[in-house]
Amino acid sequence: MTKAQEVYERVEALVSAGTKKAEAFRQVADEFGQPFNSIRGAYYTHTRSIGGTPGAPRRRGTAPVDPIEHAASVLTEALESIDDEVDAAKQRAEDATAEYKELRDSASVRKATIKAKIEALTAEA
Repeated sequence: MTKAQEVYERVEALVSAGTKKAEAFRQVADEFGQPFNSIRGAYYTHTRSIGGTPGAPRRRGTAPVDPIEHAASVLTEALESIDDEVDAAKQRAEDATAEYKELRDSASVRKATIKAKIEALTAEA
């Protein structure tokens, strides 16, 4: 189970128990010792991976009349999306690091089990 999936399931459990989603993110952030935005990013990353909401819908206000104002608005949205991308990438990196450590730490036990099975098979032959 990935960390994003763990976060998603924990947040969903809290929400189904009546906790508001923002408060659930805070509780899970405290439980995992992670920043609020990392937990939120992991939750929505997993939501997208299971075919859920593709992201927060963009709210369109009235279109700015001034082209410079419109350009500034577009660039502001671009800045916000960069932060979301960085949060999602950080979460993926943390998940990959955790998976690496888990595999590394269990490698000797898994290898020993397989070697024992090989020895048992070859001893019978």
